[in-house]
Amino acid sequence: MPPRSLLILWDVDFTLVDAGGLGRELYRLAFLATFGSEPPESSWPTMAGRTDRAIVTEMLRLAGVPGPRRRAGEFIAAMVRAAPGLAGLARERVRALPGAAAAVAAIAGLPGLPGLPGPAGPSDSGKPVQSLLTGNIRPLAELKMAATGLGRDLDLEAGAYGDAHEDRADLVHLARRAATARYRQDFAGPATVLVGDTPCDIEAALATGARSVAVATGSFTARELADAGAHAVLPDLRDTGEVLGAVLGGRS
Repeated sequence: MPPRSLLILWDVDFTLVDAGGLGRELYRLAFLATFGSEPPESSWPTMAGRTDRAIVTEMLRLAGVPGPRRRAGEFIAAMVRAAPGLAGLARERVRALPGAAAAVAAIAGLPGLPGLPGPAGPSDSGKPVQSLLTGNIRPLAELKMAATGLGRDLDLEAGAYGDAHEDRADLVHLARRAATARYRQDFAGPATVLVGDTPCDIEAALATGARSVAVATGSFTARELADAGAHAVLPDLRDTGEVLGAVLGGRS
């Protein structure tokens, strides 16, 4: 199975968007629906770079819920049910970070490579595939993409989402399998590129042989991201040419 151009997997929060606390509100609603009370302030765990399944499990443990890992699925189901009701709030709060829309659009506009089939036939063959690899459950990620319009150039079926595994590296395998099934190409090794703002994104890339592009738009500095082993580090996504160079890694 020949390699396709690239599978580019974007993180969501503080890479593509500032969600304005939308995820925290969804957690609050799910906790209220599941347990009939507001979550204790002491139950809020660190969230940056982690998957929703890992966050939920720790939140339940901190809240004193027996069998937190066993009950995580129930809590995530409550999140899924509550997510559609936050569409209006998403439109109010979620904002694309500077340069995000231009970067995604520029990659979508890159020419394909002749002779490599895509799902719509030879006309789109070899074009980079863009999707999400995010700690968000899919309905939450979809809300954020819809609120910003970023989803227009992303194939959300070729990504992976934070309800599936606690470990972010496991999501890389899921995304590769999904993209391979859809595009009939091999995205092994550096043919997969993870773009994110935390050491967790970098660790997931390194653990799976993917290329890591880090952006210092979250709570970690460029030096911290470089020290974590990213192959390329950007201050942000404002310089589209710089983004393309980092993501393509010399393939342009």
